[in-house]
Amino acid sequence: MAQKKYLQAKLTQFLREDRIQLWKPPYTEENKEVGLALKDLAKRYSERLECCENEVENIIEEIRCKAIERGTGNEHYRTTGIATIEVFLPPRLRKVSSFKTAMLCSSEEQLIAETFGFQENYIKIVINKKQLQLGKSLEEQGVTHNVKAMVLELKQSEEDVRRNLQLEEEEQNEAEQKEKRIQRTKRGLEILAERAEMVVDPETMPYLDIANQTGRSIRIPPSERKALMLAMGYHEKGRAFLKRKEYGIALPCLLDADRYFCECKELLDTVDNYAVLQLDIVWCYFRLEQLECLDDAEKKLNLAQTCFTNCYGENHQRLVNIKGNCGKEKVLFLRLYLLQGIRNYHSGNGEEAREYLNKARQLFKELYIDPSKVHNLLQLGFTAQEARLGLRACDGNVDHAATHISNRREELAQIRKEEKEKRKRRLESVNTLRGMGYSTQAAKQALHQARGNLDDALKILLSNPHMWWLQDSDSENNSRQASPSQESIDQLVYMGFDTVVAEAALRVFAGNVQLAAQTLAHHGGSLPPDLQFSGEDSSSTPSTSPSDSAGTSSASTDEDMETEAVNEILEDIPEHEEDYLDSTLEDEEVIIAEYLSYVDRTSSATKDN
Repeated sequence: MAQKKYLQAKLTQFLREDRIQLWKPPYTEENKEVGLALKDLAKRYSERLECCENEVENIIEEIRCKAIERGTGNEHYRTTGIATIEVFLPPRLRKVSSFKTAMLCSSEEQLIAETFGFQENYIKIVINKKQLQLGKSLEEQGVTHNVKAMVLELKQSEEDVRRNLQLEEEEQNEAEQKEKRIQRTKRGLEILAERAEMVVDPETMPYLDIANQTGRSIRIPPSERKALMLAMGYHEKGRAFLKRKEYGIALPCLLDADRYFCECKELLDTVDNYAVLQLDIVWCYFRLEQLECLDDAEKKLNLAQTCFTNCYGENHQRLVNIKGNCGKEKVLFLRLYLLQGIRNYHSGNGEEAREYLNKARQLFKELYIDPSKVHNLLQLGFTAQEARLGLRACDGNVDHAATHISNRREELAQIRKEEKEKRKRRLESVNTLRGMGYSTQAAKQALHQARGNLDDALKILLSNPHMWWLQDSDSENNSRQASPSQESIDQLVYMGFDTVVAEAALRVFAGNVQLAAQTLAHHGGSLPPDLQFSGEDSSSTPSTSPSDSAGTSSASTDEDMETEAVNEILEDIPEHEEDYLDSTLEDEEVIIAEYLSYVDRTSSATKDN
C-alpha cells in the first residue's frame, strides 16, 4: 500500500513536470475513454522508474479517471451548487469514493451511512480534522467543494455481520459501548475540569491539576484554565486509546484536544504538550492508513518541531538546564523524524524520506535498551516504565539510573505532599469564611484575588459587598426566605438597625443574621445600592412538591453515572508524569525498517536506470 502511494506521488510529479493533461487528447478520447497514447506514456514512465509497466499503466489510468471525475464535479458544482466530497472509507474496504451533496445539507452522516452500507449511529465523519456536527449544514461548518472526508467505523458493515447473528449482536454491543465510552469521556473530563475551579478536599474528591516540568502546580489565567484542562484531559484519554491501538476512538479525543488547545494560544509556544499532540494526531492518521486525509500533515510536523525548539531550546539546552538531561525526550524526536520520513515517502520524495528515516534509525540505536538492564532495575523494585525512562536519562548506566529514579521518587513525593497541604489550607480558609456566613463561591473568589491569604480575602469581601451575593450552585446554599423570621428581625433591630432595612437585609442574605449585620454596620445602617434590589429577585421561594422525594433515586443514579465517568478518566491518566516519553519503540523499529526497505528498492531501481 505504501509503495503504491509512492508510485502515485512520483507519477503525479512526472506528469506535472512534463505538463501532461491526462483528461485531454491524446490520452482521453471525446467519449472520455482512455486513448492509445496512455500506454506509450506508461511504458516510458515504467522504464524511468524501473517498475512493472502494467502497474504503472493502472495507476496512470486511476489518475486520469480521477482527473475527469474532478472536472465533471467542478462543472456540476458551478451549474447546480451540488458539491463533491472525496470519502475515504475504513481501511478494511480499501476504497475512496466520491459523494455528491448540497452545501446546505445537515444530514451527511445519515446519507453517507446509507450510501456506503453503514449504520448511521456507528460511524463518525472527520473533515478538516474536525468531527462533523449533527444539525449543522456543511456551509456552517466551513466544508467546501472537493474536500476530503474520513469515515471512522465503530461497527462492521451490515453485510459482513449478517452471516452470523450472534456476531452481529456482539459487534453492535461493542459499538454501543464504544460510543458510550466516548460520551463518558466527555462528561468525566468536564466534571474534573469543573472541580479544578472548585476548592475540594484532595483526600476525598479527585480533581485535575496542571503542573510544570518539575511536577509543581502552576497558575493559569481563569479564562484559559478550563480549556487547558479539557485539552490535556482529552489528550491523555486519546493517548490511552493509542496505547491500546484503538485508533478509531483515539482520533476524536485527539481532535477535541486540539480544538481546546487552540483556545489557549498564548501557552502553545511555551509547553511541549501541544507539540506531542500534533505527533499523536499524525501518528493516528497513519495507523488508520488515512494519512492522505490529513492535508496539513507537513504543517503539523513542522509545528511540532518548532514548538520543541521553543520549549527545549537549541540543542535541548534549556531542557538540560531544567532536568539535567535530554535522553528521554529523544523519543519524541524519533517519532517526529519517522513521521517526516513517511510523509515524504508518500509524497514521492525518496531522498528526503531516506534522510529522515536514517535520523530516526540513528536515534533508535541510541535509545535501544538492553532487556537485561531493565531486568536488573526490576529486581531493585522499580517498574519497567521507571527503568526505561531512567536508563534513557542516564545513557544506559544501571547504577546511575537507579539513583536517578530514587531521587525523582523522593522529589515527587515531597512536591505532592506540599501541593496537597496547600490545597487543604485553601479548603480550611474557605470553610472559615463560610463559617462567617459567606457562600463558598464568594469565599473562593475572594481567596483567589488574595492569592490564598485569609485576612486579605476578608478585607476584599468587606470592601466589595456585591461579592456576598455570589451564590453556590447547590440547593442548600441557594435557598431563600420569602419572610425572615420575626426573631431574626428583632435581633437586628436590637442592634440599632431600622426594622424595614433589617427585613430587606435578611431577605438578601437568606435569613443570615451575621451577614446582614456585617453589611449594615459596614455601610452605616443601610444596604449598598447594588444589593438593594437583590431581595426582590429572591422573594419568591419555590414550593416543595411531593415529587421532590421521588427525584432522590434519579439524583442518586446521575451521581453514580458521574462517578463512573470520572473513574474511567482517572484510570487512563498515568501516575508517572513522564508517561508520554515512555515507549518500548517496538512499533517504530518495525516501521523504520519497512520504509527504509521501500526507499532502498526505489533508489536501486533509479541507479540501475
